[in-house]
Amino acid sequence: MDQAEKTMIDNLHKNTGKTLEQWVELVRSKSFAKHGEIIKFLKEEHGFTHGFANLVAHKSKGSDAGSAENKDDLIAKQYKGKEHFKPLYETLLSEIQKFGEDVELAPKNAYVSLRRKKQFAILQAATKTRFEVGLNLKNQGAQGILESIDKANAMCSHKIILTSEDQITPEVINWLKTAYQNAG
Repeated sequence: MDQAEKTMIDNLHKNTGKTLEQWVELVRSKSFAKHGEIIKFLKEEHGFTHGFANLVAHKSKGSDAGSAENKDDLIAKQYKGKEHFKPLYETLLSEIQKFGEDVELAPKNAYVSLRRKKQFAILQAATKTRFEVGLNLKNQGAQGILESIDKANAMCSHKIILTSEDQITPEVINWLKTAYQNAG
């Protein structure tokens, strides 16, 4: 378990009076089919922030990196049927790892979270025709290839949509680096 996750789990208990295990048990007793249903339940019924709701949702579904026996299996699963995006992912990852030794990868079922002291980006083969780079760039307006995400409390404030590896331009890398620097 990484330090950021441990801190969140400790804070969850401090903030709510219940342990992660107790929240997971409660969520599992509700038999929610989808991750989003758990998020909605925890936010609306228990006043969770998105981050804490997401943590409990992933733990209850076993869809977080910590629950996976092999993180590489999560990544392989993400690119099943979208194999043409794997080189794009690997190129982005190679560039991102040049930012510093403190870049942490946290694969999930559907995406890879990139963290420093906090999450700064996600990499996701969203569909068979669209790869998304999600970025945490609070208080940044949309411009150029950078699109705002309208969902309140989303894990990322902006996204860049890519369809091929040749679209990994200096502008894409600069936005990623800005999000990285803001997370430190």
